[in-house]
Amino acid sequence: MKRSKALVCALLAACLCACTAAAPAGARHRVAIVAKSTRTEFWLSVFAGAEAAATEYNIELSITGPETEEDYETQNRMVADAVADGAEALVFSAIDYENNAAAIDAAAESGVRIVAIDSNVDSSAVQTYIGTDNYAAGQMAAQAALDGVEEQLTVGIVNYDVSSANGQERERGAVDAFEQSGRARVAAVINTLAEAARAQADTAAMLAEHPEINVLLAFNEPTSVGAADAVEGMGLAEEVFLVGFDSNVATIDGLQDGTVDALIVQNPYAMGYLGVESAYRLLSGQGGSPEATVDTSTRIVNRDNMFTMDSQKALFAFE
Repeated sequence: MKRSKALVCALLAACLCACTAAAPAGARHRVAIVAKSTRTEFWLSVFAGAEAAATEYNIELSITGPETEEDYETQNRMVADAVADGAEALVFSAIDYENNAAAIDAAAESGVRIVAIDSNVDSSAVQTYIGTDNYAAGQMAAQAALDGVEEQLTVGIVNYDVSSANGQERERGAVDAFEQSGRARVAAVINTLAEAARAQADTAAMLAEHPEINVLLAFNEPTSVGAADAVEGMGLAEEVFLVGFDSNVATIDGLQDGTVDALIVQNPYAMGYLGVESAYRLLSGQGGSPEATVDTSTRIVNRDNMFTMDSQKALFAFE
């Protein structure tokens, strides 16, 4: 009897030791997303993808972002706060390619793993970038206009913050494609705030100054909404061929009523999901070294194809 009791006690002690040793392995990893904004439908789709991955991989996820897509200083403070709060990995989209770099370097020096999504940052600490091939997306926007307008193209470009890497890459891709076509001239380029109201005012001013413009390209969701509002407000839907970016209720409506002629639709849900998944793999040591660049899908949606299943999935990625 004494031997049996001793054996039971020994087994219980062994189980307790095993459970104690296993506990750290079951701890949840902590990942922080610091986005460019938390307000647009693009970023809501990113967050939906990120939350799905966090649920799948049992990750403790926090999401923050500044009020506007120009406030890189607040972004830098949010990075520092995430590190102070114990984030083990950071999923980051840079407002300013250069001015966000020091904050990311400091986070990495603290041992935080860095995944960039949507808009990269000038830091060697980034272990993988997940997002659109922005140069190719700019070429797609130009090609949509070249395919849709038969006569000579006189182009106005509505871009956002000049320090944002992806906006500048899209502009370069579009300008190169127009130059190679031999039948397009870029008449004006503006950099405006990533806010629909400001983009509307600045686009309207550009169209008033350059009435010869018959093609507009706008390179993100707020500038596309603003450009569409300007075209509609000035009664130029028949005269101006508008190519916008991303999926928004206003621009989808514009696609149906003729104000918007094409949308370059990214895959923000995939950016969020793959960003958090990559952070988990870096922290858990699964999957080996991540790819340096992961190109998420991008497609042209216009009135001819907007009701196809693939286009509907792209336009309403998380609904």
